[in-house]
Amino acid sequence: MTDSPSSRTTPGGEGPRLLTAEAIARLVGGELRGDGGTRVSSVAPLDRAGASDLTFLAAARYAPLFATTRAAAALVSPEWADAPAEVRARIVVARPHEAMLRVLPELYVPSARRPGVHATSVIGRGVTLGRDVSVGAHVVIESGVALGDRVTIDAGCVVGEDARIGDDSHLYSNVSVYARARIGRRVRIHSGARIGSDGFGYVFQDGAHQKIPHVGRCVIGDDVEIGANTTIDRGSIDDTVIGPGTKIDNLVHVGHNVRIGALCLIMAQVGIAGSTYVEDGVILAGQVGLAGHLTVGKGARLGAQAGAFGDVPAGETWSGYPARPHKEALRAHAALFRLSGLMKTLERLIDRERQ
Repeated sequence: MTDSPSSRTTPGGEGPRLLTAEAIARLVGGELRGDGGTRVSSVAPLDRAGASDLTFLAAARYAPLFATTRAAAALVSPEWADAPAEVRARIVVARPHEAMLRVLPELYVPSARRPGVHATSVIGRGVTLGRDVSVGAHVVIESGVALGDRVTIDAGCVVGEDARIGDDSHLYSNVSVYARARIGRRVRIHSGARIGSDGFGYVFQDGAHQKIPHVGRCVIGDDVEIGANTTIDRGSIDDTVIGPGTKIDNLVHVGHNVRIGALCLIMAQVGIAGSTYVEDGVILAGQVGLAGHLTVGKGARLGAQAGAFGDVPAGETWSGYPARPHKEALRAHAALFRLSGLMKTLERLIDRERQ
């Protein structure tokens, strides 16, 4: 085994990829302590790691688990460099969690892409395919679509008329992209997502809910990731836009005409109503709900299950329902919890007056 940063073995030409502790230390720029020849083939959390696993310790609350872990090697922050543990090797590095990001691609290498168009796929008229495109089984690509270089479309996807998908983007199985959508470069869209479906727009007329035609597009910027079963509506008369570098979790709904800025984090089961503007760098935690036609300012954060009915100022942290500044929400919750005790006291006083 060599000690280069990328050294690894595959015994007999098959089996798991292996890295030595010394190679990991070089890869992450850490200090090696212990047996540099220790080999790992996978990663695991402290409490479930085994004799061939790499783990990490970066927070005090996990120190007791570190003392009992069965991992072969560990990435540890400097303050825990001498913490008791039975690991054969530890790599001391300032940010173990970030260091793990450098190790994972070395241990878990994705399967090689196989460019080509599967025989069962259906390609419409006037479709433009870039270099080294991979189109899987039972894919439907309608007329006028343009795919950039090295685009991967997995089995069962449908790409509607005149849609555009940029270089190095990947649609996982059973994604639907509606007509005229625009998807940037290096975008990942996970299984079951629906991009560019009609928004929920109706006018009550002549005794019925009349559908408003949606003629806008859905525009996805570069380096966006969209989770499984997320839906992003097209605009009604304007575009729905997702800014570059934004990451959207599973089961999120983005309504029509919404504009989301760059580098936002939007977590599971968030719902964003139509025509809302989410500025750059916003974080929306799980199950946040945003009413329509409001603005969430740059860098704002909304805690889990917050419900916002008005604008959220830039840079502030809000929580609760209805959403309000976080400290104010905490005080309101505390007051509510105290209320039950006050009610009991009041009931005792009333009982005394009646006696």
